[in-house]
Amino acid sequence: MSISQQLLAEFESQAPVTRKYLERLPEDKLGWKPHSKSMTAGQLAYHLAFVPGGVCRGSQQNEIQVPDFNHVQPSSKQEILDKFDESIATVREVLGGYDDATINATWRILNGTEEVAAMPRLAFLRNIMLNHWYQHRGQFGVYLRMLDVPVPASWGPSADERSFFQRQLQPA
Repeated sequence: MSISQQLLAEFESQAPVTRKYLERLPEDKLGWKPHSKSMTAGQLAYHLAFVPGGVCRGSQQNEIQVPDFNHVQPSSKQEILDKFDESIATVREVLGGYDDATINATWRILNGTEEVAAMPRLAFLRNIMLNHWYQHRGQFGVYLRMLDVPVPASWGPSADERSFFQRQLQPA
């Protein structure tokens, strides 16, 4: 299995978990935020929906400029879920096209002409597409908790749900 196929397999296992988080956002709480310095719940959910596909698109170039960090305020939960579907399709398309040489090639981020970072494309995808995504999913779980919305299980159980493995181990 190629490196990109391994990365894609991890993404495919986590995308349904992230969808459960996004689906639980109450439509009337898109503008809610826990602190004045925080993103709104809608902005954070849209960011979760956008990140995988956006990062994959950025990885198709050998270098990109530092992105604009203005966060989109969606007008509906459906807008978030549509962006997530688009993002999933992008990840499948882009990662499926990488061979091991391409995924290990150097990728750069620039601020004008100044190099901010250089790393193997794989490191960028692992750190930003996946690890950054997981970090924000955890943050979003806190938002759900503060809104008194049941938090989905992810790798393990939440206070509201058993994990997949716990459900499988229950006697019949």
